[in-house]
Amino acid sequence: MSAKDGLTRRMEAIDTGALISVPVGLDTKLSIFETGIRVVDLLACYRRGGKIRLFGGVGVGKTVFIMALINNITKAHGGVSVFGGVGERTWEGNDLYMEMKESGVINEENIVESKVDLFYGQINETPGSRMRVGLTALTMAEYFRDVNEQDVLLFIDNIFRFIQARSEVSALLGRMPSAVGYQLTLSTEIGFLQEIITSTKEGSITSIQAVYVPADDLTDPAPSTTFAHLDATTILSIGLASKGIYLEVDPLDLTSTILQPRIIGEEHYKTVQRVKQTLQRYKELQDIIAILGLDELSEEDRLLVVRA
Repeated sequence: MSAKDGLTRRMEAIDTGALISVPVGLDTKLSIFETGIRVVDLLACYRRGGKIRLFGGVGVGKTVFIMALINNITKAHGGVSVFGGVGERTWEGNDLYMEMKESGVINEENIVESKVDLFYGQINETPGSRMRVGLTALTMAEYFRDVNEQDVLLFIDNIFRFIQARSEVSALLGRMPSAVGYQLTLSTEIGFLQEIITSTKEGSITSIQAVYVPADDLTDPAPSTTFAHLDATTILSIGLASKGIYLEVDPLDLTSTILQPRIIGEEHYKTVQRVKQTLQRYKELQDIIAILGLDELSEEDRLLVVRA
């Protein structure tokens, strides 16, 4: 079946009666990345060294969510954060910087004490600049992981604009486009970026990537190619923001590939299922409450509403 170096005639062979098997070493151990945000740690379970997609429009608190994660990773893990703004608008980048400075995430007086590195390729820059900024942020994250042996939280906002910039560069080089005008090397380029984001013995890079879906079409090649590499989903809801609930994480839309009993434990898994059942039932009761009022519900449903 392969090279037979080391095999000779009359060697002793032991008949185990088993099928042919090949030793491949120990299984890779999955570890959970604790964010310090209770709804995420309970219902989503980010994987250490994993990749998370973040959905959220304007005004739903993405900046607040990002800064909460930056503070928590610094305190709990002694790690650092890297932010790559791919195709950011100028005012968005400026607002993010000022808010981080006010909250103490960035310390201008003693820059060494700052907890985050910011990289921007503004939307008015050339496609080459916008394309490189995502890779530059990733290179810095690799340095912190491999040289400083730290846990790194890498934010990429927006991964779609990274693909868009690569597409523009491909068009400028005169290459033949594929479906919907994207470059032929789309899968390769996304794979190159995503496969570097992982954990090692020294440290880890956990990435949160804001995803824009063109015309809400999930079959578009750009988002669909990206989704294949991602481990978890977090959606920030404008409905929760309007009710004054912060952080505006929608608990029913949280998903994670490691939300399995053999990884997170049987008790954690059962708790997640009970919480989701309670919240789903509460969502179903909201129309009844709006029309008939809370008093028309059964005692059991009223108790469920209070819990939810």
